[in-house]
Amino acid sequence: MDVVHKIGRRKTAVARVYLSKGKGAITVNSRDLADYFPTATLQYKVKQPFSLTGNDDAYDVKVNVYGGGITGQAEAIRLALSRALCEIDEENRQTLKPEGLLTRDPRMVERKKYGQKKARKKFQFSKR
Repeated sequence: MDVVHKIGRRKTAVARVYLSKGKGAITVNSRDLADYFPTATLQYKVKQPFSLTGNDDAYDVKVNVYGGGITGQAEAIRLALSRALCEIDEENRQTLKPEGLLTRDPRMVERKKYGQKKARKKFQFSKR
């Protein structure tokens, strides 16, 4: 097996994941995972596909991620990793799909409309 390349997106964050056989090292934008995502919740989100499929220390991961905030970036990485694990072994799909890890979250920020303050908020109305 050589390198598996997959893309994951969430809001405006885009993650490109390169998965290869290794010892479980995860590098995000040339930094260690714990360095890039300081909170345990975000680290758990990134490692979730590995823990569900039982491949915790089987693969080395190199990630390039940009756009959005850190939560969106972590969820984009999670989607890309799930897709990569499904390409490696099709049986992983039965584990990841019920957990919702293969679903692209379509929710995006609604655009601002002209004549309004924001997407839904209006300018203050004065009757007199």
